[in-house]
Amino acid sequence: MVSPFRFGFFTNFGADEWNGTFSNGGSPWTGEFHVEIAKALERAAFDFIFFDDNLLVPETYGNSMDAYLRLSATAPKHDPAPLASLIGASTKDIGVVITLSTLAYPPYMLARLCATLDHICRGRFGWNIVTSTEHGAAQNFGLDQLPLRVDRYEVAEEYMDLVGQLFRSWEPDAVVLDREKGIYADASKVHAINFAGKHFKSRGPLNTVPSPQGRPAYFQAGASPVGRAFAAKYADAVIVSAKGPAGMKAFRDDVRAKVAAAGRDPDSVKVFFLLAPVLGATTSEARAKHDRLRSSPFILERTLAFTSSISNIDFAQFDLDKPLPTLTTEGGSGTLEKIIQQSGGQGSDKTLRELAKIGMGNSVDLVGTPDEVADEMVAIAEHVGGDGFLFTSPSQQVSRHYITELTEGLAPALQKRGLMRSASTPGTLRHKLQA
Repeated sequence: MVSPFRFGFFTNFGADEWNGTFSNGGSPWTGEFHVEIAKALERAAFDFIFFDDNLLVPETYGNSMDAYLRLSATAPKHDPAPLASLIGASTKDIGVVITLSTLAYPPYMLARLCATLDHICRGRFGWNIVTSTEHGAAQNFGLDQLPLRVDRYEVAEEYMDLVGQLFRSWEPDAVVLDREKGIYADASKVHAINFAGKHFKSRGPLNTVPSPQGRPAYFQAGASPVGRAFAAKYADAVIVSAKGPAGMKAFRDDVRAKVAAAGRDPDSVKVFFLLAPVLGATTSEARAKHDRLRSSPFILERTLAFTSSISNIDFAQFDLDKPLPTLTTEGGSGTLEKIIQQSGGQGSDKTLRELAKIGMGNSVDLVGTPDEVADEMVAIAEHVGGDGFLFTSPSQQVSRHYITELTEGLAPALQKRGLMRSASTPGTLRHKLQA
């Protein structure tokens, strides 16, 4: 029997499934819709809700913003930090993970924001560390284009060193609240850091009190070799989509080896595989739904537009019904590697249309009733070894209907098989990951 895995749900503070059968209407901007989703996931004993983010209205696909805005593909997208505060204050157990880019935030501001959010979330906050992969995002912050990938990660290494020192600038017991002597905090336990690196300088200390976790739980989704090495050094959890159970196992084994080489316990870093189950009351219903999704021109174009944005490659230039040529990028190279992997390698005869239908990122197709999908997930867990799964919507946008399918259908089936806990793990988000 498998041990319980950890479970999360992947979404963003963007438009919901506004043109679907079970639409919320496309205006979730007060945050109430996402709070409702988080509460439903919490009742089903999910460990965290995870918010993706980006910092631009792209124009990579077809050299235009049209597809992105027309299809709500990566835009509009609102800032997840205020939403994390709202969700954290409205829930009791579920972790809240948001994406914050090292491109956008000075280290001091990010550390201060994370400490504040960890307090509001009562120790259940996580930071998904990204360096941003789009030239358009760089241009929003005064750069002509992104630095080379190796340079981005060099900057990110120094960034992590600095924010780590800032998180540690208050000793855990610095707040004494001595009412007799009138001392709130012991100044001898709060330290300037006087950091002076190649890219950043900061006097410190933070002006926030130590947060419940000391620092947020660190998540990372870099799939390239340099991204994996970075994750092995810093992350508490790694997010990945890998091709099939064999690819999933190979990725996890590689990450664990890199974690050990970095001098850390491999069990301290949890690997979460991205899955988008298609569920139905019957097998035939689920398969019909899956076929509709794969044949949808709306989803096809959204997939290509999104992949263009994060890879900095215009997929509108290629014939949908011909194989892809040899491609290179300094943007989301991990994303490009997934596409090449799914195509069967450079020179494969798999067409762009076929790749888009696969989804350019989902680890494995899961289609069927909740019991059928749960059985397949147990088999995958037994083969891959255990950490966690991160669900996302197969339509690329979320609806209450899909959340209900997960929380009222699939979650109970997983709990019945022992793959998912039937009650939330108490404590901080890092504790939930390690429990």
